[in-house]
Amino acid sequence: MKKWVYCLTAAFLVFVSVLPASARHHSRQASSGAKKHSENSADQEKAVRLQIFLDRANFSPGQIDGLLSDFTLKALRLYRQSRGEPFAESGKKGSLPDLAGIDLAAIGPASVPYTVSEADQGVVGETAEGAVNLAKLKALPYGTLAEAVAEKFHSSPKLLERLNPGKMKKLKAGDIVQVPNVEPFDVTKVKQVKAGSEINATAANDMGDEDVAEGDRKEKEDEAKPSVSVRVDTGINMLGVFEGDKLVAAYPVSIGSEDTGTPTGEWKVTGMEKLPTFRYDEKMLKEGERSAQFYMLPPGPNSPAGVLWIALNKKG
Repeated sequence: MKKWVYCLTAAFLVFVSVLPASARHHSRQASSGAKKHSENSADQEKAVRLQIFLDRANFSPGQIDGLLSDFTLKALRLYRQSRGEPFAESGKKGSLPDLAGIDLAAIGPASVPYTVSEADQGVVGETAEGAVNLAKLKALPYGTLAEAVAEKFHSSPKLLERLNPGKMKKLKAGDIVQVPNVEPFDVTKVKQVKAGSEINATAANDMGDEDVAEGDRKEKEDEAKPSVSVRVDTGINMLGVFEGDKLVAAYPVSIGSEDTGTPTGEWKVTGMEKLPTFRYDEKMLKEGERSAQFYMLPPGPNSPAGVLWIALNKKG
């Protein structure tokens, strides 16, 4: 299989000689704990900066959370690869990898102030559990304003809570909060995105099958290959964007399960739909076969189909 498959310092003076042994031991423990906390805080700050750096370079680490997740390391590895640079892991789980040549200061401040808007409030609403209850709703919005702001700035809710102690649970329009210094995702502008041809179907994933025969899939020899391609590496769950053979961006993706594995091969995008309706069929999701027992889920940022459905010429 190819590598890419298409589809703060405090100082103090302690007079140890006049302290009892237990007190001296306690002092050493406190000093050691403070040092460890300081080191952890420094590493977390660097991790946040690294994630923001990668996010802004279009090599997404997934949620910005200050943790060295697998996706952060994968994104860094692919960023290095795109520049022809070697990648070296730290060798210790949770430790920062070699960041030589990466200017984390280039991002400016790691967090910036943001004023929560009425538009943010407008994408928050009633939520429910289970497909049968979700199908009864008019839309699938964010459940809380904190969730909406977190996703807008590609961050985990816990990171925003850390940046804004005591604010996130009572958040309202007009409040000013600190958020990661990244380009915000504005779900209210999805309809303005020129995503190509749109599908006018009842549900984005309820299209007629357009699988093509093996012989028909082969492109004509005189037909030029597209200059930009999207390739999914099912081994590391990362999607790469290529200009010719050059990797220019990468993002984490979810792929099929063991029961409904992602088919490998080369496929074409046949259309896109913004804020799609989703046909929730448990048998289809688990076994890859359509059934008569399904629910039509309305559009919204919390839809299983997301906010932009991309259809391929591949059955299922």
